Amino acid sequence: MTKYALVTGGSRGLGKAVCLKLAQMGLPVIINYQSNEAAALEVKAEIEAQGGSAELMRFDVGCQEAVEVALKEWEMAHPDDYIAYLVNNAGIRKDNVMFMMPTEDWHAVINTSLNGFFYVTRQLLPKMMMRKHGGRIVNMASLSGIKGLPGQTNYSAAKAALIGATKALAQEAAPRSVTVNAVAPGFIDTDMTKDLPQDELKKMVPMNRFGKPEEVASLVGFLCSDEAAYITGEVISINGGLYT
Repeated sequence: MTKYALVTGGSRGLGKAVCLKLAQMGLPVIINYQSNEAAALEVKAEIEAQGGSAELMRFDVGCQEAVEVALKEWEMAHPDDYIAYLVNNAGIRKDNVMFMMPTEDWHAVINTSLNGFFYVTRQLLPKMMMRKHGGRIVNMASLSGIKGLPGQTNYSAAKAALIGATKALAQEAAPRSVTVNAVAPGFIDTDMTKDLPQDELKKMVPMNRFGKPEEVASLVGFLCSDEAAYITGEVISINGGLYT
């Protein structure tokens, strides 16, 4: 029996860093992506160049049918294995002040971050709970979901809801040795933040810099490790002291 790790939105940014970290921990990694196959293949090649094992799995986390088809096909092809580590990382930003926010931008952000978490986790959770080794679920929340950020009512709502879901699911899954935690990054240097005014925002951060994707990935890796077996229902901020 092999225990796999699935990272949604694993082809770039924080997802890529998490894929690389979990592979370095010796886990075979499933890189989920929606459209950018070239980027996903680059991550796979990087993992394999370091001696790790990776495969691609294409689906839109916000489409229930696509999630179920992809995961069922994988399970049929791996009858003796299971996905024991799930990192719900997929997310999108469509920032705007609320009174100007198009309805579709509200729904798109909620659908990817929150519904995507539900569709993927619900599909994988029974297998985790059935196995004596349990599992690890790490949800990528955000400073936005704790503090709230102007221009991000949709993103803040989605991430705050994800935090509530993390705390509730942790209690449901704990008797079966499945831990559920959330990581809440502040400003991290990825392509998702490249359009932000970094020099201005750095001044708000006590550490006077943006975080690195690898720093977030290290935290996710710890939460997926055996050492973190008694940590569940937690939301761990990683923001350079910006908000405590």
